[in-house]
Amino acid sequence: MKRLAACLLVVSAFAAPALGQSLTERLNDYPTEARADYVFGCMAANGENRNVLRQCACSIDVIASILPYEKYVEAETVLTLQQGAGEQLSMFKSAVVPRGMVTELRRAQAEAEMRCF
Repeated sequence: MKRLAACLLVVSAFAAPALGQSLTERLNDYPTEARADYVFGCMAANGENRNVLRQCACSIDVIASILPYEKYVEAETVLTLQQGAGEQLSMFKSAVVPRGMVTELRRAQAEAEMRCF
């Protein structure tokens, strides 16, 4: 029994959200402006009706539950820099760390797509 309790304690420590935040705190660490910006962009890409509004709001909520806001901002910044041209920006297209950031965001977006659309 003690062994099971110890295992559960270890598992719960690894399952704890980043920076000691609870799930509720992580869901609320996205500023309203960032959520609204995401929803506006999502609706522009998917249609502008009540159902799409609901789906897009769901999507940013799912992303927020998976990815802390700081990591979301970093990945969005990398994506913006990858769209630029020039020698100095080329490192953002090939470096491992920026690709990892974008990969995390893409995974969160894929999960949101499956749950909400």
